[in-house]
Amino acid sequence: MSLSQRDQNVIWHPYTQMKTAALPIPIVRGEGAMLYAEDGTGYVDAVSSWWVNLHGHAHPYIAQKVAEQLQTLEHVIFAGFTHAPAVELAERLLQILPQGQSRMFYSDNGSTAVEVALKMAIQYWNNLGTPKKKIIAFRDSYHGDTFGAMAVSARSAFTAPFWSYLFEVEFVDVPVPGKEEETVKQLEAYASGGDVAAFIYEPLVLGTAGMVMYTPEVLNKLMQLCQQHNILTIADEVMTGFGRTGRTFATDYLQHQPDMVCLSKGLTGGTMALGATSCNEKIYEAFLHEDKSKTLFHGHSYTANPVACAAGLASLDLLLQSETQDNIRRICSQHNAFAARIKQMPYIKEVRQQGTILAVEFEDSTTSYFSDLRDTLYSFALYHGVILRPLGNIIYVIAPYCITDEQLNQVYQTISGMQEVVSGNRHYPRPDLTMLHD
Repeated sequence: MSLSQRDQNVIWHPYTQMKTAALPIPIVRGEGAMLYAEDGTGYVDAVSSWWVNLHGHAHPYIAQKVAEQLQTLEHVIFAGFTHAPAVELAERLLQILPQGQSRMFYSDNGSTAVEVALKMAIQYWNNLGTPKKKIIAFRDSYHGDTFGAMAVSARSAFTAPFWSYLFEVEFVDVPVPGKEEETVKQLEAYASGGDVAAFIYEPLVLGTAGMVMYTPEVLNKLMQLCQQHNILTIADEVMTGFGRTGRTFATDYLQHQPDMVCLSKGLTGGTMALGATSCNEKIYEAFLHEDKSKTLFHGHSYTANPVACAAGLASLDLLLQSETQDNIRRICSQHNAFAARIKQMPYIKEVRQQGTILAVEFEDSTTSYFSDLRDTLYSFALYHGVILRPLGNIIYVIAPYCITDEQLNQVYQTISGMQEVVSGNRHYPRPDLTMLHD
């Protein structure tokens, strides 16, 4: 029995309708930007395995640092105790984060990093004796799958069963080119009410919305408005952080700085789960009090896990190397050149790029995540040895920074070939995994 068939007997996969899904592809090892299946087939991981992998799979330097940490300290409760990897990682992150961030709160993943920020924001106003309850977010945003994160995310088929459990949020339109002033007016109308606790946003790129992009200039206006109306700002850099937008953080493009920043995904280079929420000193000081009820009562069993922190430190070492920075610039340049070539081709609705993030939107009558085109494009990419996970009719590339020019060209050629799929002239099935046996 193949690994895929064994999986089907015991596993429930994320974002997967198990009744109709094809057998999962069994991956047995990774190296650089490549993943290798049980049958020996190699796949270019053009989506960094859900946007987490920065430096390539099974990176020897990160593996070495993780192994060393495992032989020293694997875990310790983080309430009342501390350890060197957590302290050093916080020190180094605060050095490169947007100006004004002064404290780091660890959690487990992107969703929990957002939960922490929301709880900080709401309790901040309660601790000051001026409770504010409203949160503002972008209409098509995604901030995670836990309940607070779902509440500030788009209302969609993904969250429909839980709508009655989610707290109320004021949504404003994404300020895409041509609609900037409309969004500014919407936010100003909500802000003038005086009861808004915070504005949470994905800076410059809304990932799950389809890599929807907007300019630093309009985000600066929105943040300035928030500051004028005494509204806290939360930058969700879970996806955009650590070089994805061409700079270390998307916030590095801005003049106005957030009160809180949420981090995860690339934080450990894709090695293991770790989340972090930074805040400025103003937020932190609101929780300092003789009254213990003003404590931030939040924590996780694996908060600041030393092994995860060691992976984070190793990933930072690699990120700040000149070779990695050169690779980021190389990918940005290659994406830019490919975008210029493909945008005038048939069946292309729009091409968007921000740094190392590239999105190609195909013409399609159905733009839903559940469209048949999405499954066809996904299978087509796998047939050509590339992992691309379409968002409906939108293909995006967020690759590890070590991806070679040859591998990038393979990705680009695969995307170019998708035009024939969209036209209805070609169809490629996924590999028949039922034929793979031990």
